Amino acid sequence: MNASLRLSLTSLRAHRRRFAGTFLAVFLGVAFLTGTLVMGDTLRASFGSMFGEATSGTDAVVRGADAITTPGEAQGVRRPVDTSLQKAIERVPGVAAAAPNIQGAGQLVGSDGKPVGGQGPPTLAGNWITDARLNPYRLAEGRAPARPGEVVVNRGAAKKGGLKIGDTTVLRTPDPVKVTVVGLATFGGQDGMAQVTFTGMTRADAEKYLTARPGLAAAIEVRAGSGVSQQDLVRRLTPVLPEGVEAITGQQSAQENTDMISSQFLTLFTTFLLVFSGVALLVATFSIHNTFAIVVAQRTRENALLRALGAARRQVTAAALAEACLVALTASLTGLAGGIGIAAGLQALFPAIGFPFPDGDLVIKTLSMVLPLAAGIAVCLGSALLPARRAGRTAPLAALRETAVDTSGASRVRAIAGGVLGALALATTLTGVLVSPSVWLAGVGALLALAAFVVLGPVAATTAVRLLGGPLDRLRGVTGSLARRNALRSPKRTAATASALMIGVAVVSLFTVFGASLKATMDQTVSRSFAGDVAVSSPSFGAGGSGLSPRLAPALQRLPQVETAVGLGRGVAEVEGRGRALTVTDPVALARTFDLGTVTGSLRDLGSDGIALTRKEADRQHLRTGDTATLTFTDGKTENFTVRAVYGRSELAGDYVITRAAWAPHRTQDADTLIAVTFRHGVGADAGKAAVRQVAARYGNPEVQTRDEYAQSSAGGIDMMLTLVYALLALAVVIALLGIANTLTLAVHERTRELGLLRAVGQTRAQLRAMVRWESVLVAAFGTAGGLGLGAFLGWVLVKASDGASDTAFAFALPPARLVVVALVGLTAGALAGLRPARRASRLDVLRAIATE
Repeated sequence: MNASLRLSLTSLRAHRRRFAGTFLAVFLGVAFLTGTLVMGDTLRASFGSMFGEATSGTDAVVRGADAITTPGEAQGVRRPVDTSLQKAIERVPGVAAAAPNIQGAGQLVGSDGKPVGGQGPPTLAGNWITDARLNPYRLAEGRAPARPGEVVVNRGAAKKGGLKIGDTTVLRTPDPVKVTVVGLATFGGQDGMAQVTFTGMTRADAEKYLTARPGLAAAIEVRAGSGVSQQDLVRRLTPVLPEGVEAITGQQSAQENTDMISSQFLTLFTTFLLVFSGVALLVATFSIHNTFAIVVAQRTRENALLRALGAARRQVTAAALAEACLVALTASLTGLAGGIGIAAGLQALFPAIGFPFPDGDLVIKTLSMVLPLAAGIAVCLGSALLPARRAGRTAPLAALRETAVDTSGASRVRAIAGGVLGALALATTLTGVLVSPSVWLAGVGALLALAAFVVLGPVAATTAVRLLGGPLDRLRGVTGSLARRNALRSPKRTAATASALMIGVAVVSLFTVFGASLKATMDQTVSRSFAGDVAVSSPSFGAGGSGLSPRLAPALQRLPQVETAVGLGRGVAEVEGRGRALTVTDPVALARTFDLGTVTGSLRDLGSDGIALTRKEADRQHLRTGDTATLTFTDGKTENFTVRAVYGRSELAGDYVITRAAWAPHRTQDADTLIAVTFRHGVGADAGKAAVRQVAARYGNPEVQTRDEYAQSSAGGIDMMLTLVYALLALAVVIALLGIANTLTLAVHERTRELGLLRAVGQTRAQLRAMVRWESVLVAAFGTAGGLGLGAFLGWVLVKASDGASDTAFAFALPPARLVVVALVGLTAGALAGLRPARRASRLDVLRAIATE
């Protein structure tokens, strides 16, 4: 073993340049994985300490005991608490102070007239709690609100909106409220709770604008007297609380808030990054395997001499694996340091791009170091295992023959195995897409398809390179012909080199196709379901924004240009024991403006005790027209509703519809999410839109858009997602290009004598450089073509699987322009990867090259 290790160290010192690409591939993959894990740990710890500091004065929280959670939402809606409980709580022994916490949606308008925040994170408003220890926000500048219309704003929101103390602006609740900023606040020592905005009002204003009626609060914050623990305080409070109301410790409340941030954002964010780390390491696997395979092939005579001198097979194999282990260990350790540097850089960068990274030192956990280190070593050793075994099998007599490079290509066994894998992948995928819709089954089929592509790579390489390189013979003459023949020299090597790029391009193409399909789905949904002329919406998505004033739709209905204006509000209730989102609207106007498909029953007769639902939900709940459905609302009240209509489509209308009269007794803060407007006959689009915009300006100036504009803006987040995906996948493409460059560099090394002879018979340096560059482009073209085909197929699979597993009808769309850009980027990247090997080849000394063994 010592001899093997010494041999490995000697070989590494002598040929360290050969492993530069391998080192970089492992380094980048490990660094990205480490950075992701460290950043996730740091964010969790930072948010935990921030919530802990902000709520350090709150010892107990009294709130509704049950939460109604609708599908797709992690955080439920709780029953409000009666503020009259405050007096009973203050009389409990051990209570030092108690204060109601009234909270709702409230979106500030900045100095430029644009809403602040709302792109996902909530925009909150609430009463400013006068007890400084119970208030999670700390007054940093100015004073607390004392008169109607005065507010305190968290400092981060003020900076983003260009607001300062003394400024007058509008707060959407969703009705526009004119407010004056009298103070700026911090949360847990930060300018805000991430990108959540907060506006603190007087208690009277909060009850007026954020609740259905005075006397309701989201919770009551309680502070204990000296010597009373949080657990003891909760035990004392519990007996005085009515049914349906509970008390939890302040620590538990802070932990729930931290977990909410973690589950809703951090887990999703870090999982997203970990997926791309996995893609990067998978791409690195192909690059590393190819490097070791070439190096072993180049050392055939050297290994044969070792065998002839008495070295055992296991010693030669051990020497090759020891070499791989040393490279893996060095690159992985360096990658750990690089990952910590990436996390530190992101910690500094995030505030600059608008995402406030909470202050605090980097949190480096053992798992975040051990996992990337183990992954880097495993990837490197796993990639080198087959080449190392091949090295150990070198026969001693090979020392008497000329050194041969790896020329293995398409074998019958490989073709059969790849064909079987491909057939299995197709069968599994089609089953998961068409027969029994299942995202998991489709995912297994996708992995099998990837494996089939890799196995069949050498089989397809010969034909593909001949076809792709055919035009080179005519365009570049002898230089192009030589480049094509060099790429054909070892189909297995060409396929392995191209596979790394293929995976990167396939994932890019997959997301490109899926993004285009999501846009087409949104366009199809709006075109098919929305029969209005314009849509009025709040410029936000996700949890953010405050919605639209429920008084805006009636105001628009009074316009002489408008035929119908219908607002879609949102409510929450348990239907037959299951949390469901309710659409609160005028059902008759809804049917005139939206295509609901075939309607059974009558939408005109819902009244205050009727409900309409989609056919799919009716079948799921075993309900028919005339049946009774039991609804439990967030105020704790349970009522029986009669199913008076069943309709076909739900894409924009929702699955359950009730009237505003039915919702009014149970509502909290009322708001519409969308208002659909239909113009009278003869009213032009521009004139109608201008009239609607003029009225909407009095209600917070929401966006007024045509159907096409609404569909486009609804899909606006998709482009942002794709931009992030492309940025992250750039790492995988870079690793793939390192693999191409490394392969070509090693190929130049083994062809030294051949290149010298070409120069001796008249090939110029420029022709030699062009030959190597075109070889690189051919390899990249093969990988790009395979990646585009695989990515388009997987995109179709994902769309069809999502279609089967979702209530929404997904549309499949291929974006030719974007895919052409992906192809051009792949080819350009191949040309760039060949620059350094080409330059190195052209600098070879002719006589020394010819004399090379």
